[in-house]
Amino acid sequence: MAAGGWRAAGGRRRWGRAGGEAAEGGAVLRRLREARDDLLSSGFWAASAGTVRAPLAAGAEPPARCVCYGLGRFSGCPAARHQLAFLLLLLEELGVPPGRCSLFDPAFSAQEAAALGQLGLRLLPDNEEGKHGVEGSATLFYMVHCGKALYNNLLWRNWSAGALSKMVIIGNSFKGIEERLLSRILERDYSYIAKVLKGTEEVALPTHPRYLDTFNDTSVHWFPLQKLKELSPEVWDFVEEPTYQDCDDLEIIRKEDRADQRSPAAAES
Repeated sequence: MAAGGWRAAGGRRRWGRAGGEAAEGGAVLRRLREARDDLLSSGFWAASAGTVRAPLAAGAEPPARCVCYGLGRFSGCPAARHQLAFLLLLLEELGVPPGRCSLFDPAFSAQEAAALGQLGLRLLPDNEEGKHGVEGSATLFYMVHCGKALYNNLLWRNWSAGALSKMVIIGNSFKGIEERLLSRILERDYSYIAKVLKGTEEVALPTHPRYLDTFNDTSVHWFPLQKLKELSPEVWDFVEEPTYQDCDDLEIIRKEDRADQRSPAAAES
């Protein structure tokens, strides 16, 4: 998407409530363009571009689509806004059309949903809890600072060598998760992360003093088919859906946690 695509649709200025909402939407897109300019001028995007292309350089299939979870309130949160700007640059770099990128966060406001629509992005209608199947298409999952259960659910939903080899995940470092959790907790609560570690390639995003909180502990992960085939056959036998009954600090919003788990756009239709 060219820089000009990061703009609100044109038209006559409207006054009153509708005009105020349009002005607010325009302000959101303006701040997003500023975040994009920050990423470019700081050198962080240039330093990161090679990292995000690492799976392709290693022979992974180019992504045909993208799914983004847990972006947060980007209209008011600078970190979330820079993460969205990074995502848009990422789509440009990898040649994924905006219309092939779907997002979900139960925190999105109606204004934010409208801004995403103006950018050509799509909203997932319901809270999948991360259980999104690749359905045979090479898919990039953008999940910066999401809860461990979300990654675990995503892996469970695609628990086969064929499906996992079509995934790239940009999100919390799996190596970091392994280092921070007791092995018995990792294997009990997040068993799919634990089982896939030996079949994972991981490259960390570069560090930059301006974005230490925005992209800290973030890595690009992919799952080469040959490495997956080298895992023990028993790894693929247990495919029970995670329940997290013994997990004390579940870091995701589940379907039953909120009365309205539909996207703002879906809720209005």
